[in-house]
Amino acid sequence: MLSDIEIAQRAELKPICEIAEKIGIPPEDLENYGQYKAKISLKFAKAVEDRQEGRLILVTAVSPTPAGEGKTTTTVGLGQALTQLDKKVMICLREPSLGPCMGIKGGAAGGGYSQVVPMEDINLHFTGDLHAITAAHNLLAAMTDNHIQQGNELQIDPRRVVWNRVMDMNDRALRHIVIGLGGHADGVPREGSFDITVASEIMAILCLASSVKDMKERFARIIIGYTYDNQPIRAGDIHAEGAMTALMKDALKPNLVQTLEHVPAFIHGGPFANIAHGCNSVIATKTALHLAEYVVTEAGFGADLGAEKFLDIKCRFAGLHPAAVVLVATVRALKMNGGKAKNELTESDPDAVRRGLPNLLRHISNVKKYGVSLVVALNLFPSDTEEEKKVIYEACESAGVQVADSDVFACGGKGALELGRKVLTAVERGSDYKPLYNLDLTLKQKIETIAKEIYGAADVQYDSNVEKELKHIEEMGYGRMPVCIAKTPVSFSDDPSKLGAPEGFTLHVRDCRVAAGAGFVVILTGKVMTMPGLPKHPAAERIDVDDEGHITGLF
Repeated sequence: MLSDIEIAQRAELKPICEIAEKIGIPPEDLENYGQYKAKISLKFAKAVEDRQEGRLILVTAVSPTPAGEGKTTTTVGLGQALTQLDKKVMICLREPSLGPCMGIKGGAAGGGYSQVVPMEDINLHFTGDLHAITAAHNLLAAMTDNHIQQGNELQIDPRRVVWNRVMDMNDRALRHIVIGLGGHADGVPREGSFDITVASEIMAILCLASSVKDMKERFARIIIGYTYDNQPIRAGDIHAEGAMTALMKDALKPNLVQTLEHVPAFIHGGPFANIAHGCNSVIATKTALHLAEYVVTEAGFGADLGAEKFLDIKCRFAGLHPAAVVLVATVRALKMNGGKAKNELTESDPDAVRRGLPNLLRHISNVKKYGVSLVVALNLFPSDTEEEKKVIYEACESAGVQVADSDVFACGGKGALELGRKVLTAVERGSDYKPLYNLDLTLKQKIETIAKEIYGAADVQYDSNVEKELKHIEEMGYGRMPVCIAKTPVSFSDDPSKLGAPEGFTLHVRDCRVAAGAGFVVILTGKVMTMPGLPKHPAAERIDVDDEGHITGLF
């Protein structure tokens, strides 16, 4: 079979104006970035707000493994299948980060015959949104240090500046740095660090803001540091929000592209799901709901991270009511959770699948707690055997959940027609969505609710500084915010070696910080990093461009 990029490069794309016309976007509301991608105007997004909303379908997955589960591929394939079933469909995805593209994951636009295109553009720079986020974030960092240098009228404690710098690349050497060296003219020396751009609060704000005005107001609320007497200093205090908004005004407009089968897709925003809330923008999702009968979207990593944050943060803030959830599982993932090594996954082993079932069943149980209809998509791989698949089908039947094969990688939309029909049935059954916890709980109660109800922890342990900081956050008036827990994606616990569905463990909270502009409190657990590193042999080693400008090696 051809590689993903070879399939994408051989595809016949339709001009983006034709894709827009299918969903009722007029040419005057398109801002073209070449022939095959465009932004839509915020004026148009506002104009369709009074239209009836379609049904929202979330695609999530079991705990991710190095074998790959195919969540984005399933999202695209399901959208194509529903279109083949004569439904008016849109897909909403996150924008890829250059860090993972150049690191360990490769491209992030789906795979096989279920991709969004133009694949190279989407993975590399796209419409410049992530660069705008990087610029706006670092402008605020520069203005913060400049304020300290120019007399420090606000009495910002240099030791308590909490606004790091960002870049859209995995670079572990920037996790801990010292800035301001070189003498008085070069700034005030202090310790600092870099996060990856998709972990920036600016990214979270882009994905949660409802308008330019709302985005600017959120920027002004960002806490950049604290005074010597522990009072918060915000971006608005140094008058940074206007210039930041100027850099971000175009980035707020959703990006329109197409799938290989010409299904319209918004790709907009890309917060990580292990260190942010992991969902595409509210503006893109809500606009799509006013343009289509069904909107298929995804949330990053497993259901314990992306789906929890989608259901407890994004849906709560945006007033969204998902009609169904699709939980992607694979034979390979369950075999790894059952103790098989990655190099043993092509060997048939129904017993290993059976040992890995607790991971799938925990995710099923967790999704049910939100009152949303659920279908399991069994994403197929060539090495899967009927005996292994039977184990999963029987387990889902016992759990009272519909399951369907999904072969969208090899077959595109027609590989998910059965899945599509079962999803439509689930949608018609109706859902009674509700968040997991009430915002009136204390921050610790919210953390412990997620830790025990979703992760399976018996207890939560806080580092000595954390309880004091949580109390301070509540004293500042942020206690009613939801919590956004950052942890390893590969385990329900904060220990990546604990696969399956561990129980009775202690979740370790090592740090916390308030994202006042985004509207949630970030809780850092275990050893999760906000700046990833490159692997020994990064994907970048395999990427190349020939003399005619054709890119190879991008997944």
